[in-house]
Amino acid sequence: MQQSIFQEFLSYIEAGGWVMPPLIFLMVVLWYAIGYRAAAMRRGTRKNPRRLLDKAERKPEKVGKLLAGDGILVSAARKGLELRDRGVVELRGFLDDAFAEEYKEVRKFDVLIKTIVGVAPLLGLLGTVIGMIETFDSLGDMSLYSQSGGIAGGISQALFTTQMGLAVSIPGLIVNGVLNRKQKDLELELAQMKDILCAEYSAEG
Repeated sequence: MQQSIFQEFLSYIEAGGWVMPPLIFLMVVLWYAIGYRAAAMRRGTRKNPRRLLDKAERKPEKVGKLLAGDGILVSAARKGLELRDRGVVELRGFLDDAFAEEYKEVRKFDVLIKTIVGVAPLLGLLGTVIGMIETFDSLGDMSLYSQSGGIAGGISQALFTTQMGLAVSIPGLIVNGVLNRKQKDLELELAQMKDILCAEYSAEG
């Protein structure tokens, strides 16, 4: 059963011509990048920035446990509270530098994903053009029923590569749209955390 599925998959790739292996490669890279982004954008807590910082203020003995995990907001809160407690001057500038790693993490692979989503349909279209050229060549020399190519092979290649290009692009576009929304929410929460920490610092000053 598994061998049969594998053979059908190989036949599918072979039918699409030389454009198919790059499309398969792009698909693997795309979903690796999407998986990385999804894992990297963990908040680390269900609390919003204000509740997270308030709880850290009310229960300083539990700060270590509260901020011990991984996640964008937890990591940022840990750095922010450390800087505030050190009493640094111009806290916002230090927070911008400290949170740069979190901002970089939530944006990582975004450009790569957008590039693949844009390139995959074009690569599929290239396969379509190549398939149509083969089809018209077959019409020219009347090799209509050649098993290794011909009109059937040309049309098959044209359709398979178009299908594969869209199959790579459309799911990536949808999932990356969801991840971009989550990225914006996290960036907004990081900005909110900076505002809260700076407001508390100004009040104490």
